[in-house]
Amino acid sequence: MKVLHINRSDIAGGAALAAYRLHQQLLQQGIDSKLLVGQSLTKDEQVSEIASSGRIAHYVNKFTYPLGLNYLNITSSFHLQKNPVFAEADVVNLHNILGNYFNYLAIANISNLKPTVITLHDMWYATGHCAYSYDCNRWIQGCGKCPYPDTYPAIKRDNTHLEWKIKNWIYDRSKLTIVAPSRWLEEVAKKSILNKFEVHCIPYGIETDVFKPIDPELCRQALGIDVKRKIIFFAAANLEDKRKGFHLLLEALKLLPQVLKQEILLLTLGSSDYYQYQDLGVPTIHLGYVSNDRIKSIAYSAADLFVFPTQADNLPLVLQESLACGTPMVSFRVGGVPDLVRPGITGYLAEPDNVADLKDGIVQLLENSDVRAAMSEKCRELAITEYSPALQAQRYQQLYKSLLANKDKSARGSECL
Repeated sequence: MKVLHINRSDIAGGAALAAYRLHQQLLQQGIDSKLLVGQSLTKDEQVSEIASSGRIAHYVNKFTYPLGLNYLNITSSFHLQKNPVFAEADVVNLHNILGNYFNYLAIANISNLKPTVITLHDMWYATGHCAYSYDCNRWIQGCGKCPYPDTYPAIKRDNTHLEWKIKNWIYDRSKLTIVAPSRWLEEVAKKSILNKFEVHCIPYGIETDVFKPIDPELCRQALGIDVKRKIIFFAAANLEDKRKGFHLLLEALKLLPQVLKQEILLLTLGSSDYYQYQDLGVPTIHLGYVSNDRIKSIAYSAADLFVFPTQADNLPLVLQESLACGTPMVSFRVGGVPDLVRPGITGYLAEPDNVADLKDGIVQLLENSDVRAAMSEKCRELAITEYSPALQAQRYQQLYKSLLANKDKSARGSECL
């Protein structure tokens, strides 16, 4: 079986990492897996880049972008069948295609040439422009009058109803199977224009042999942290991405009792302007942007608590990584977060955007070491039993095989006719 994954990047961003980890696990299980991406950052021989659309796309964009119709200028997507990697593939798995490298109008053609799976990493396939709709449910009925035109990917003009209709028109002409990594995104798909297709829930796998508990004292010594401190850890690709909620964590820390403030240290990982949170009254260590998984595991293992007040998310990889390292978590009850942060079992779920509740969760867990110890064991157990990369890859293999079997049946049926 030959599987081709199409994604914006191979390792840049959560969706890319999730797809790349799946790709690697499929290779380990003997599947011929390849990636075709908009931008490659690895030297992986199984990864290649989609050809640029050139000047035509640039000129067409002058008309489509002001209309709020992103990515319709990309022409190279209609020539994928000429790419040898695409031609050899038995199954195509589309991942995060939003970005200036792919035109979603090509989905119908691709899915009629090859059995095609769409793995959702956010809501974009179901909406009239946005990756996350927050409290807006207009995507159920057809978008329009968008309350968040500036949310990613931002639009110049509100033509969200038109984009929603275009996507629906394309889906009516497509043969697709949908995979959602979280129960929340599965429900989104079933309520949206994607409900005409089969929807499966297959969670991301997390490499539990890489992300695993390490002796906390050794980790703290490696990071130059006082072993007596209570460590709160936050990680995101970019700490200034408001959706990830770092600003809400800073607000919650200001509300902590003064006695507790004197005991804690804030450890952060990700791109950031460090000066923005030096006046917290709490010691801080900022590791900067880190891509090395071993260093990430050391940071998780050094922490007493991983706090991630995301405002909208699918199945955050940082929470999976924390789970695998046995670090209890505090987060908001949004999106797919409850799949990972289970109240009283793996952590504390605060009500969305409720900073006071977030603070209460931090206080409750930091002040009870026995509860944290029990949660730590449960975190690791669930990571191994429910989020094994091998299990994820096996589920995808079964899905791919069923699609190929159905394709063969259809072909034989056509021959009989």
